[in-house]
Amino acid sequence: MPDGHRETTKFPTMEGNPPIMRRSALAAIAAIGSASLLVAGCSKADDNKNDETTKSAGANAATKDVVNASTKKGGTVTYEYSDVPDSFDPGNTYYAYMYNLSRLYARPLMTFQPGAGEKGNTLVPDLAASAGVPSDGGKTWTYKLRTGLKYQDGTAITSKDVKYAVERSNFARDVLSLGPNYFQQFLVGGDKYKGPYKDKSGKGLSSIETPDDTTVVFHLKTAFQEFDYLVASPQTAPVPQAKDNGVDYVKNIVSSGSYKFESYADGKQAVLVRNENWDAKSDPLRKQYPDKIVVNLKVAAETIDKDVLAGKAIDLGGGGVQAATQAQLLTSADKKANTDNTYGGRLVYMAINTKVKPFNNVACRKAVQFAIDKVSVQTAEGGPIRGDIASTVLPPDIPGYAKSDVYASTDSKGDAAKAKDQLKACGKSTISTNISARSDRPQEIDAATAIIASLKKAGINATLKQYPSGKYFTDYAGVPKFTEKQNIGLIMMQWGADWPSGYGFLQQILNGSAIGDSGNTNLSQYDNKDVNALLEKAIGTQDNAARNGLYTEIDKKTMDDAVLVPLTYFKVLLARPQYATNLVSTAAFSGQYDYLNIGTTKK
Repeated sequence: MPDGHRETTKFPTMEGNPPIMRRSALAAIAAIGSASLLVAGCSKADDNKNDETTKSAGANAATKDVVNASTKKGGTVTYEYSDVPDSFDPGNTYYAYMYNLSRLYARPLMTFQPGAGEKGNTLVPDLAASAGVPSDGGKTWTYKLRTGLKYQDGTAITSKDVKYAVERSNFARDVLSLGPNYFQQFLVGGDKYKGPYKDKSGKGLSSIETPDDTTVVFHLKTAFQEFDYLVASPQTAPVPQAKDNGVDYVKNIVSSGSYKFESYADGKQAVLVRNENWDAKSDPLRKQYPDKIVVNLKVAAETIDKDVLAGKAIDLGGGGVQAATQAQLLTSADKKANTDNTYGGRLVYMAINTKVKPFNNVACRKAVQFAIDKVSVQTAEGGPIRGDIASTVLPPDIPGYAKSDVYASTDSKGDAAKAKDQLKACGKSTISTNISARSDRPQEIDAATAIIASLKKAGINATLKQYPSGKYFTDYAGVPKFTEKQNIGLIMMQWGADWPSGYGFLQQILNGSAIGDSGNTNLSQYDNKDVNALLEKAIGTQDNAARNGLYTEIDKKTMDDAVLVPLTYFKVLLARPQYATNLVSTAAFSGQYDYLNIGTTKK
């Protein structure tokens, strides 16, 4: 998921960038944060008398365990973000930080257990009473809902609401295009169903059955051995059809979680308060600690850093502090003791657009691979603490990773001579193209600038084009017609795994069936029949070792085809805000803090 899906950093993702998608990705991947106070409602005098400053647990403490664990209730927790998210709508988002945050008001069938390390990667039932029950060799999955589930208005949540949520999020791509489309790809009849806004029969997709109000059954075209991970996406969070108004649902989201929307100002702020119809008996995960949660948008990245260090805010995007702040933190032992540095299953890379000439020629793509000085990119991103130099698609903390470097150069500083040889092989002496980056991400812009300098030495002339992260996938880099028209041959990206497996990382950025007209995360527009077949074979393989071996094979094939340039295995440097409680860095959400139960000691 693009960073920040599921990247931050689409999951996702989702940024993650998620993913983080969990653009990621996963999703992949993510941006840097938005504005306001971590706690509100008290004077400076009150602060001195009543606030409890949490003690430092030491550097990287939140990557190992929960820091400042507390059951204290009350106060306001504020998140800040430098741009706007793709959407607060749980069925129309693909950034990791939104997958993370959305669980406060939208409960999926499954989710990840709060905790550090492997614990944070552990799937647990959420809306469902237990994990899915597979049958037919993994082609059919059945879930039973918990009892006593209610929306914020007190009405009962039913299996039909889960079915509808999946239909609207995956089968109305002309209306809701921002999330992944796994269900559309894998459900029986998914290629023909036109979605609930066009379907007037009222029956919906027949391959999602609801035999009673607490049972939902999914029928797949092929075996999907990681389906529990798939239903952990917010796309399975229930939506009452009578309350849905398409893209405008974001203005009146009906909560199934522990918090509900008190107000929503598009592009400015969202305010969440306790959902009085949430019942702890039906939810062993959420604790409902703060009175209020405020999300402020369009806050300058530098301001976010200042607010985080002052204890006034949490960086929503989870992309970490800016370069100047990083230097400040790392040169002070006391300040460094309040930081967390972790991988989170993310890759910073540059997609090579195979549909923009001359990059439809593999030799021209290989020229780009050899030309880039990855050390200069790493330096631009903030040095080794912000990521190790990468040479594979899969990061080291994702199953299927195998050490390899197909385009190795001395000290990873690029090889202009080999790049020029590849240019000759594709019939070129020079290339002129454009490279896109997100305008609100200074480190991404700096990395793109370093790449431009490397490419120029090999005769590849690239011009930087900047676009806002909130529309990066819907209007610009994720719109194939736009990239082709604008001659955008190179696209900056950060991706986090939609879920912690090779499939969860690779599917949405490499499978030809994932290419979309808008909201596209296969930015290379890579459609290789062998890779597509290997992905399908992998997800149907029960044996973990065999499945992971197939992910390794896909990674190698992709690098041989030179469709993306791995730059760094992203590491985030998070500053822990004083006053914040229950902080734990979770690998499931690209190394961000788990937002489910963060509270505050501030009055």
